[in-house]
Amino acid sequence: MTTLAADPLFAEAEVPANDSQTKQVLLLKPRGFCAGVVRAVDIVKIALDTFGAPIYVRKEIVHNSYVVDDLRQKGAIFVNELDEVPEGQRVIYSAHGVSPAVRDRAKERGLKVIDATCPLVTKVHVEAIKFAKQGYSLVLVGHRDHEEVEGTQGEAPDVTQVVSTVEEVEALVVPDPDKVAYLTQTTLSLDEAKYMIDALKRKFPNIVGPHAQDICYATENRQTAVKNVAHNADVVLVVGSRNSSNSNRLVEVSLNLGTKSYLIDKAEDIQPEWLESASRVAVTAGASAPEVLVQEVVAYLQARGFGSANEVEVMPENVRFGLPPEIVQAIASAPRPTV
Repeated sequence: MTTLAADPLFAEAEVPANDSQTKQVLLLKPRGFCAGVVRAVDIVKIALDTFGAPIYVRKEIVHNSYVVDDLRQKGAIFVNELDEVPEGQRVIYSAHGVSPAVRDRAKERGLKVIDATCPLVTKVHVEAIKFAKQGYSLVLVGHRDHEEVEGTQGEAPDVTQVVSTVEEVEALVVPDPDKVAYLTQTTLSLDEAKYMIDALKRKFPNIVGPHAQDICYATENRQTAVKNVAHNADVVLVVGSRNSSNSNRLVEVSLNLGTKSYLIDKAEDIQPEWLESASRVAVTAGASAPEVLVQEVVAYLQARGFGSANEVEVMPENVRFGLPPEIVQAIASAPRPTV
């Protein structure tokens, strides 16, 4: 990673000047929903519109309580495991992906599956399968209790070990130290991933990895935006739920740069003491947090003396993902309204 001073994107940030007497909101861009989240949420909404309620969803479709509650009100039923879904019913896999064992269980129970797995997570699954078939021991860098990691590990459970710390890297034992490959969870901190990969390369000099990094573009872009703006802010507020990995990483990025940062689900979570003596508050959102919550935070700040809100675009973001074939076919076969 380049340092802030050398980062070529910094010049694009154009943080507005401040006379220290005016309280400002710096609204980071890009922020909020990524393409994978937009796709997953759209899949649930289209399924409800096309097939009607109830539609079952395994786990939270994305890690955001507001989004999950909104879809629940529309008729989605969220379950932890497939055994909670009545046989023959329709079920959607969350954006975080599932293991082959889950897919097999769905077939056993005759469930109609719609897969909302993010294509970037699917990419990591494909890499895991490839490395395992080539005879590699696989090291997955990530948080072992995260659904994405559970799904990826499930692709090659007999040869995959999950590591979350350098100490765990040092303790790794594999059959052949010269036949090791690594993958990473898509929502890690860029710095965290680099730190861990460097440790793996020291431990296993001949280790191989994916052709392109596994950290998703949205995770990287939102972290880069925080890196470019945090030093110009007194406080960074990150809109996102507690179980959102990429939202937590945004807080960590800011704290590592020495700027106070807090994770909030909604505007009401803001503590007044956080804003004492602050003249600039930067606001961003994790990849699963909707824009409506961001705007509520801005309104909260403006009602408390932060009169101007300036959007600070660090980089453009125009990624889109197509819908899965099950949804495309359902839309195509849906009856057309008569004129």
